[in-house]
Amino acid sequence: MLDVQHWLVALPPLAVYLIVAGVIGVESMGVPLPGEITLVSASLLAATGAVEPEWVAAAAALGAIVGDSIGYAAGRRGGRPLLARLGRRFPRHLGPAQLARAELSFARHGVWAVFFGRFVALLRILAGPLAGALRVPYRRFLIANAAGGLLWAFTTTYLLFHLGRVAEHWLKDLSWAGLVVAVLAGLGTTWWLRRRAHRSDGEPERDETVSAGTR
Repeated sequence: MLDVQHWLVALPPLAVYLIVAGVIGVESMGVPLPGEITLVSASLLAATGAVEPEWVAAAAALGAIVGDSIGYAAGRRGGRPLLARLGRRFPRHLGPAQLARAELSFARHGVWAVFFGRFVALLRILAGPLAGALRVPYRRFLIANAAGGLLWAFTTTYLLFHLGRVAEHWLKDLSWAGLVVAVLAGLGTTWWLRRRAHRSDGEPERDETVSAGTR
């Protein structure tokens, strides 16, 4: 994600907005792309003042709504053979097991799977094509799609934007000595927890060895 953010920072704001909309739009058509990572990186970039958060959110929402609608049209026209081709092309992301889980979600939740699917990596990719292939009425799909896309885009963007601003302010006011102490404390705590976990994993084995020796 840091690589994406460093790459985005070298671009003009308009290019960042277009990339956010484009990556999320193509992902929503049914092609596995790092849409969420792109949105997270752009939102954190907005916290530095390089881009505007409202335009990042708007670009993400537009990409999500348009991409899902194109994916819906493709799924309605191509049907299940299209989903099978996507599965063969991207077996790691859209294989039979992933498709079965997505279909189960649609069977349980209906059009709400489109709304909440925007917050789930698998459904974010498959919602449009799958809704089209299953012949979900487009008007109902569009309402759920637009509502989910807007909520996901603006909530994610502004949450990360404000968290980034708080983190930037905190780090700015923190002395280097305090930062070093915090890092060392974190490393020490991690080492201690790993050591305890390792010892806990080894205890049953040692107990079995002692018991075997006693017998």
